[in-house]
Amino acid sequence: MSLSAEFILQSDNLLIKDKKIKSIIARASCRVDLAGGTLDLWPLYLFHPGAVTVNFALDIKTFCRITAQKGNGIRLKSLDTGKEDRFANAAALQKARSYKHPLAGFLCRFFLDANDARGFLLETHSDSPAGAGISGSSALMIATTAALARHTGRRLSKEETRVIAQNVEAQLINVPTGCQDYYPALYGGVSAIHLSADGIHREAIAVPASEINSRFVLAYTGAPRQSGINNWEVFKSHINGDKRVQRNFAEIGAIAQAMHAALKKPDWNEVARLLRAEWKLRKTNAPGITTPLIEKLVASAMKSGARAAKVCGAGGGGCVIFLVEPGTKQRVADVIATNGGQVLPFSLASKGLSVQVE
Repeated sequence: MSLSAEFILQSDNLLIKDKKIKSIIARASCRVDLAGGTLDLWPLYLFHPGAVTVNFALDIKTFCRITAQKGNGIRLKSLDTGKEDRFANAAALQKARSYKHPLAGFLCRFFLDANDARGFLLETHSDSPAGAGISGSSALMIATTAALARHTGRRLSKEETRVIAQNVEAQLINVPTGCQDYYPALYGGVSAIHLSADGIHREAIAVPASEINSRFVLAYTGAPRQSGINNWEVFKSHINGDKRVQRNFAEIGAIAQAMHAALKKPDWNEVARLLRAEWKLRKTNAPGITTPLIEKLVASAMKSGARAAKVCGAGGGGCVIFLVEPGTKQRVADVIATNGGQVLPFSLASKGLSVQVE
């Protein structure tokens, strides 16, 4: 049984033992970014008219469960790391200077009133490997934000949920956060995130799930450095007037606009060309964005039916997405596994954030 399946069943068992105990379970999807990443950092996109990022949601999920407990005590537990915080009450949580489970701690600090007397257990889990570059942390921020909103009786729109999750994550990692990672978690599907002076606008792209599922292979290559730091270095270079980086982002912006148009058709020859062009540019933006293993996997996959590949997220490790010829997916996956990559099975997640009370 998978950990995510155990996660849900544990909630059922708690309910069986005590019918008064209720659980809130929120689920949100990870994502693959195809083009336009890092442009979604404010204010970089304001310098590139027509900025857009393109991504799709994975059925690789993150989970947050909040279970009511007797008394005032609060427990925050990461099922992935085993780390746990315990507080006598909400006031003690608010006064804490640090947390063993900081994602949960920061969000609880935002949502909870110090006088809240309701005890609870908050547990989180992600199906994504650590540092995979498929926005596991941002998806978990969305799931935990939604669960805490339900727990505290706050009615949030999807956009309000995104703003809170993004801002609290910036407090957590101490560098600017991009906006694109939160939209697949909220909406699912294939998305174009339009970034302009009047705000952020999500457009659904109607690509059949069967096309995404049959044409892409996702492989994990190992945990990278902190992705926020990678993006921060590029961000600073752009803001400080590095002409090379600025030109690269102008080209990345043009590629993302073309990717948006290619997926809407869809034109898979053009998608392949644009993925190759995006990856080539990415590698000139920051040192360490690729690794010897990534280069080995891309080279071997290209000989076995892959048409293009790029790193997900900020690079330095994590996941690589491969676009393959129809009918070659299993062969490419086998070659990747043979050469040291961990293939992550997935399907397109057509639906976004879900919250249920049990």
